[in-house]
Amino acid sequence: MLKVKDIAAAIEDFAPKGLQESYDNTGLQVGNPDMEVSAVLLCLDVTEEVLEEAIERHCNLIVTHHPLLFKGLKEVTGRTATERIVIRAIRENVAIYSAHTNLDSAWEGVSHEIAHILHIHSLRVLEPKEGNPNAGLGVIGDIQPTPKLEFLRKIKDAFKVRSLRYSGQSPQLVVRKVAVCGGAGASLIRAAISAGADMIITGDVKYHDFTTYGLDIIIADIGHYESELCTKELFSRIIRSIYPDCVTYFAESETNPVKYM
Repeated sequence: MLKVKDIAAAIEDFAPKGLQESYDNTGLQVGNPDMEVSAVLLCLDVTEEVLEEAIERHCNLIVTHHPLLFKGLKEVTGRTATERIVIRAIRENVAIYSAHTNLDSAWEGVSHEIAHILHIHSLRVLEPKEGNPNAGLGVIGDIQPTPKLEFLRKIKDAFKVRSLRYSGQSPQLVVRKVAVCGGAGASLIRAAISAGADMIITGDVKYHDFTTYGLDIIIADIGHYESELCTKELFSRIIRSIYPDCVTYFAESETNPVKYM
């Protein structure tokens, strides 16, 4: 029978825990690694609604991109949503596993997934790990030369972005080389410029990033949530490539915590 540790091993074979950033907390967050898995719910964030959905759908393992526990809990009283999730997950025997920045840095990881959706090819890692050119944050590659506004509309449609923020002052009219980083990737803007990218696609870009770099590169901020929803498909493919009979569901109850008017 398939166990939690088997699912964890499959994910970590694809995205080794050693690739995670120093601040991260990848791995099993709640639960027994030897517990048999009935079904898996895949999500971007574990919320109380997602946990309720897992229970209702008889999933005793939640695999999430963002860790539930970034820092150690000093108390578990039910005062916060995180504490309530931990308490109920233990009570209901639901395990919670996270693969975060290790999945970001793995070859064919999150940024690759975004790039494939946009048909960006000839990919290489934008900021490689030391000694490993095939692992690291972000990717850069080529597209068929496309007018800037046409490609921005394509991005908006592909990721169902309600309000795409981009650097309006960028002089580039045609896009040929594109850098991508899922989540919050503004720290890679300078690397993208140095690599000759016409555009970088990411989330959580600050105002001063636009004013500082907007004349050097087209910055397209599609939102943190929108850029990483593809992790559910990525998790499903990783798990089912090794365990094709494993039942996996995409969480339907999670919503973007950022709203637009």
